[in-house]
Amino acid sequence: MADPSESVQQAPIAEWARQITAAESRSISALAPLCASLEFQRAVALCLGCRGRVVISGLGKSGLAGQRIAASLRSTGTAALFLHPVEAAHGDLGLVARGDVALLISKSGENPEVFGLIPLFRRIGVPIIALTAAGGSEIARSADLVLDIGPVRELAPLPEVPIVSTLLFQTVGDVLTVVLFRLRGFTAEDFAFLHPGGILGRRVTRRVRDAMHAGDELPLVRENTLLTDALVEIMEKRLGMTCVVGPAGRLEGVLTDGDLKRILHRTGGSIQDLRVGEVMTRGARTIAADELLVTALARMENNQPSAITSLVIVDEEGCPEGVLHIHDCLKMPPER
Repeated sequence: MADPSESVQQAPIAEWARQITAAESRSISALAPLCASLEFQRAVALCLGCRGRVVISGLGKSGLAGQRIAASLRSTGTAALFLHPVEAAHGDLGLVARGDVALLISKSGENPEVFGLIPLFRRIGVPIIALTAAGGSEIARSADLVLDIGPVRELAPLPEVPIVSTLLFQTVGDVLTVVLFRLRGFTAEDFAFLHPGGILGRRVTRRVRDAMHAGDELPLVRENTLLTDALVEIMEKRLGMTCVVGPAGRLEGVLTDGDLKRILHRTGGSIQDLRVGEVMTRGARTIAADELLVTALARMENNQPSAITSLVIVDEEGCPEGVLHIHDCLKMPPER
């Protein structure tokens, strides 16, 4: 019997992978005109104005893509469900009501089970969006709106397997999902509310106070501290910075590794007589202790004119009570 590992070693797997990923990338890029079209905007408006739910249906791989789209919509603030076209004809049509919007997914646009839903949806008064690769198909002609991904070139040597088309359906669904949650103003706090369980829930519901460095871990110096002593504080606390407070204990600024490098370059290493207040960065970026970690992470990443790595947590008096480093936002929370 031939050793399977030999055939694996002899196969040009790396070249196949390059060809497959390149083909899929080209196909996704070709979706841009569709997703920027007036027809897509109308589909967005229908879903956004929907008083009920976005009801998604499809069969086979298209149905699996539809299930994923429905799950993504639900998790980001758009009420959605997947309706199996066969089960719909055996009682599950009761899930659909006036005020819903239907999204029917079919590569050929001629699937009889999916097409059979159209007169049923018409009777209820549900507008229909067709997502298909055949804009002239029966399903497309019967729909109110058509999102046509165009002719799809599936992967050789088995173009019968709907790999690229399924990917493109999911991509259109991703664009629809993101556009809708942006238009709804869906926030990290909203996302956390909808994901309270499991690892994801533990990650997104964590607050700044759960991860900040406080107490003995808080790097802190006064404005009149010698720069050499501040350097020791930064090195010992290992956060790449230290908070700087004034006589009343309120936050006046921060001193970072970057500040020290610039000072050493400017002075040629002569810093023995410098005080922190002479060289610190004033106007530190702060955040409240009860903010979500995902909010803190976004604030650091989107800071202008450039991203930063730390935020200072201050109390009501303006005194520092903690420091949050960007790495703290990315750590997996402990099991409960």
